[in-house]
Amino acid sequence: MPIRLGEVLVRQGLLTSEQVAQILEEQSRSQRPFGLLAEKLFGLSERDIERAWAEQYAVLSGTIDPRTEKTDPAALGAVDRRQAWQFRVLPLRFDGAELMLATTKENLPRALRFASRCLDRPCYLVVTEPELLGEALVRHYPMPGMTAASVAEGKPRIAKAG
Repeated sequence: MPIRLGEVLVRQGLLTSEQVAQILEEQSRSQRPFGLLAEKLFGLSERDIERAWAEQYAVLSGTIDPRTEKTDPAALGAVDRRQAWQFRVLPLRFDGAELMLATTKENLPRALRFASRCLDRPCYLVVTEPELLGEALVRHYPMPGMTAASVAEGKPRIAKAG
C-alpha cells in the first residue's frame, strides 16, 4: 500500500491526523494539491513539503545501487561533470526515451528541478545512498577536490568553469 504525503507529515511531527483530515476535506472541495493546502492552512513551509515528498518518493521507488546498475555511456553524456556534482545526479541509462537519473533522497527536489528545467528529454529519478552516489560520481565524473564523501556533505558548491 502506498504511503501518503499526509502520513509522512504526521510521522515527521509536522501535522496531526486531524489536520490531515481537514486538508483532505478541503482538497475534495477545491481540488488543490495536498502540499499547497498544508502550506496555506497550517503554515508548513515549501521546504517541509519537499522533504516529506522526497521521503514519500524514496519509499515508493525503493533504492538502487549504482555499482550494480547498467550504465550507458550515452546517458552519461547527457550531463557534464559540473552538473553531475552540483545537482548530485548520475545518469544511468535510457528506458525508451526517458533518462534514468540517480540521486539521493535528500537531493530529490533539487535533482527534479534540474532535470525538468535543464535537460532536453524526459527523465525519471531513482534513489540511492549518498556514499554510493559519491563513489559513482568519482568513477564517472572525476573532479579535483571532490570525493565520494562530498555528496553527503552539505550543499554542493561547484564553481562554473570559464
